[in-house]
Amino acid sequence: MRDAALKRFVKAERSIAAARALLEHGDPDFSIARGYYALLYVAEALLVERGLRFRMHGGVHSAFGEHFAKTGLLDAKFHRWLIDAFDLRSTADYGLDVVLTADDAARTIERAEEFLKVARAFLEAR
Repeated sequence: MRDAALKRFVKAERSIAAARALLEHGDPDFSIARGYYALLYVAEALLVERGLRFRMHGGVHSAFGEHFAKTGLLDAKFHRWLIDAFDLRSTADYGLDVVLTADDAARTIERAEEFLKVARAFLEAR
């Protein structure tokens, strides 16, 4: 596994830990944002293993869908989770009157943890 992928996995782990801490302190909006970034870092780790890098979130989302979800290499739910978390993160960061819940944050964290686990196993098996 490339060093660039490993570094992204470490960032994902740190983002998950930060998301947990923020949730424990009653801040689901910022927890969701960190959970989303964990998912993003995992997707980037998988893509960098294929020599692909992107500057924008949309590029990562599209390429992950094309290279992993549509091909069946990984369950398409991970692509859906990435996009859903991005939408929640956008609401959390820019919405002023929208209330996101602790359940929203907990679900995002759980999904990030599962995606990280599956992605690691996928790359280690190759």
